[in-house]
Formats: sequence, C-alpha cells, structure tokens
Amino acid sequence: MTLQNIGVIGAGTMGNGIAQTCALCGFDVVMQDIAQAPLDNGMKTIQKSLDRLVGKEKISTADYEAALARLKTTTDINAMEDRDLVIEAASENIEIKLGVFTQLNKICPDSTILATNTSSLSLTRIAAASGRADRVVGMHFFNPVPLMALVEVIRALQTSDKTYNAIETLANSLGKTPVSVKDSPGFVVNRMLVPMINEAVFILYEGLAQAEDIDAAMKLGAAHPMGPLALADMIGLDVCLWVMNVLHEEFGDSKFRPCPLLKQMVDAGYLGRKTGRGFYQYGG
Repeated sequence: MTLQNIGVIGAGTMGNGIAQTCALCGFDVVMQDIAQAPLDNGMKTIQKSLDRLVGKEKISTADYEAALARLKTTTDINAMEDRDLVIEAASENIEIKLGVFTQLNKICPDSTILATNTSSLSLTRIAAASGRADRVVGMHFFNPVPLMALVEVIRALQTSDKTYNAIETLANSLGKTPVSVKDSPGFVVNRMLVPMINEAVFILYEGLAQAEDIDAAMKLGAAHPMGPLALADMIGLDVCLWVMNVLHEEFGDSKFRPCPLLKQMVDAGYLGRKTGRGFYQYGG
C-alpha cells in the first residue's frame, strides 16, 4: 500500500509539526483546522521552523520552497476526500476524536487509512467507532515533531497487518524510528515518563528538595538532558495531569494518582511555558 497524499487534522503544535515533516519528505499535504486563525498560526510556525533549518544548512532554499509548495491549508474537512492517509492531531478529547473519525469515515474512500496522534486514549475505542476499524492506527509523534526521531505506531485490537505495515513504512520514509506498541493507556513513553514527572512533583510537594535541585539530580545522576519539572513545564502541566488521570482511571491503580500540587498548579492556571509560569517562571 503506497501512501502519497496525506491529510492532517489540526494545525496546533503537533499538527503543524506533522504537516511540515510530511511535506519536507516529499508528500502532498493538506492541513485542516476548524478556523483560519489556527491555520495561519500553524503556517507561521512551519515557516519559522524551515527558516531555522535553512539557517543551520540542514535543508536548502529549494527544499524550503518545495515543502511549502506541497502544503495546503483549509477549514473544510471535505478536503480529505482524496487522501491516502489522514492523521488526526485534534484536541486530546475522546469525544472530539470520535466525532472527527465519524466524519472522516463518511468523507474518505474505503481505502484511506485513518491515524490518530493521541498520546493516551484508547485506539481500540476510536477504531470501533470509526466505521473502518481495521484501517485505524496510532501514530504518536513527539514534540517537536521535526526534530524528534520516535514514532509510536500503535495497533488497536482491530488494526490489520496491512495497515500497520503501511504506517511503519511511512514512518521510516519520514526519517523517523517506529516502535511497535499494542493499545494500552499511555502506550510506552507516557506510561513511564508522566508518572516519573508526577513523582518529581510529589518530591517537591513533600518539601524533600527544591525544583532546581530535583532537576539537577536527574540531569547529573541519571544523565537526563532535562529535569522532570522543567520537562513538565515544556509539555504543559495540564497535559501531564490529563495523562495521569487517564492512567489512574483506566488502570485503577493508586500508583497513578496525580499529585495534589499538580492539580493545584493546573487549577491556578500555572501550566508551564505556555502561560509563562509553571514550576519555573518564563518571559519578562
């Protein structure tokens, strides 16, 4: 199964990163969002990212221009009607995702593969509601998409070998390293990473060490490139809490209980870099 025409649903951080990566690797891409403003912001982000790559001599000016020429934007989801693959990168909300997949099933040809970039939600549930369960798969990219090598390729219970193999081949053609994962809450990376972040928040909450010392300990003692609390600020504390709640609810295990301080930070609107304050202060 050859995939050439790719659709991306969502122009946010993950969506525009996926669209850029696909376009730069020679694929015809349509990026869709529900309004023009996020599309404009997404394109500005892509252009800045490509500018940096040109400045670092990672790509040529010709590569830059060719990538932008392959990338189109629209607010009309019906533009997905001629896509070989559609990658959904909408909000991490199961009802929103189920609605998108229901629409795509009506719009797209029977042969179209529908992928989701979900970081923690049930692929099997999404597949069951899609109307084409054997052609639904997870493609969990990591932020920033153009730079991070990993893609978790997640099989729903219903995903066919043909679908999985096509997405594994595509991930390789995008210069990524695919890791095969069965459907389970949090998959591989987030099931390990976010509880580690949550435990770091507990250490801070209990007053065992200050944020800077917790992060320094993991950087110097475990060779992590970034401390867990600084990483939480980069990911977004609301996202970390969301993943912990999914793990806690789905597994019913107290080891996944979110730290009260994490809940308080989110309630206060201290979400990390995107709000200028998390475990650290950002901006002016």
